[in-house]
Parts: sequence; structure tokens; C-alpha cells
Amino acid sequence: MDGSIDRIVRSTKGKLFGFIRSRVSDRGDAEDILQDVFYQLAATDTDDIAEVSSWLFTVARNKITDWYRKKKTQSFSDLASDYDNDELPEFIDDTFLLPDLQLEESLFREAMTEALGELPEAQRDVFIMHEMDGMPYEEIAKVTGEKINTLLSRKRYAVKYLRERLAEFNEI
Repeated sequence: MDGSIDRIVRSTKGKLFGFIRSRVSDRGDAEDILQDVFYQLAATDTDDIAEVSSWLFTVARNKITDWYRKKKTQSFSDLASDYDNDELPEFIDDTFLLPDLQLEESLFREAMTEALGELPEAQRDVFIMHEMDGMPYEEIAKVTGEKINTLLSRKRYAVKYLRERLAEFNEI
């Protein structure tokens, strides 16, 4: 069984770490979560797991959720400052914006982070995986074990909530 776990670790470590790292800004915390995932794998009989890769991503998602629950609330600005500018391509480089637009961008980031935190976990996870990480629904379905129609529904509810919650930014 050790050879089997070693093979699994070698084949999934990079992609699994990328998955975790995309959700956890601190590299050390991401490495700790990865270690916890592989520790749980070592403590589990892999013969009882139908799809090991999907199981690992599910465990990683749960470990990330646990990590966020234990961590104190942090503003998005604090989280974003941990990244290099090239790691956040979806956000505007606000160094070239006028001061009032910089403030607006900053307020939007904070409001978006807060609104995402208010979503039910399942909706938030689908929204982040699909919209922010660019994962196709088929891959999300493998990771979560949910049907694609369920994922589509959860994302629809998340988008509806976020639109309502962030409507003030459409008016600006």
C-alpha cells in the first residue's frame, strides 16, 4: 500500500497544490493543508475509494473550508496584498486609476469578499471554482461529487445573491 500512496502523491501533488494555493494566499498555509490532505490519505484504505483524485480534491476543499473557519475574518485588501501583481489578473491595476476610482475599486473588492463570505458554502465553492478559477463544470462535478445541474443551480443562486448584494456598484 505504501507504493500505491507514493504513486498517488507523486501524480497528484502538483495539481492538488495548485488547487489549494489558488484558494489560500499564504504558501506555508497551503503546504500545511496539502500535508493534512496526504496525511488523511495515508490514514485511509485507498481500496475503499472509487476515484482517488476526486476524493483528494474533496478532502482538500474541506480542509480549506476548515482553515478559513478557524482563521479570523480578513479583508480582501489584506489577502490581495499577499500576492504579486501578476497573480491577480482578474483585478484592475489600480495604480493608474484616479484616486476616486482607486477607492471605488477597493470598496468593491471588500464588498465582493464580504458578499462571497455570506453565501452558503456550496454556492460559494461553485462560484469560485467556475468564475475565479475557470474550472469547467465537469471538473467541478468530479471534485465535489455533485451533478452538473446541481452545480448550475447553485451558481445561479450565488450570482443572483451577488448581483443583489452588490447592486450599489452598478449605480456608480
